[in-house]
Amino acid sequence: MMHYKGYLGSIEFDEEERLFYGKLEFIRALISYEAKDADSLVTVFYEAVDAYLAQCEAHGVKPERPFKGSFNVQVGRQLHRDAALAAARAGLSLNQFVADAVREALARQR
Repeated sequence: MMHYKGYLGSIEFDEEERLFYGKLEFIRALISYEAKDADSLVTVFYEAVDAYLAQCEAHGVKPERPFKGSFNVQVGRQLHRDAALAAARAGLSLNQFVADAVREALARQR
């Protein structure tokens, strides 16, 4: 992934076309870019982000941002209940309980 101004861009390669391409990830808007070499891909990625932000500003639209800090998770009634009860026993909100569990899971992957 490439990073620029808080946006993440994918990197793909089409062997047949000999072309690098990608898109902004983790937003709904489809913003894509392509180039013949890696250096050019970085440049067109930056240009795509800048063009997206300029277009949003010109139209008075708030640009989408990846990872707004909240997401919906459907875990089923029983797991929801068990997590809520465990959070209450620990003196935590359900949000804090889940955030801690995600943090611990990520730490185990490192």
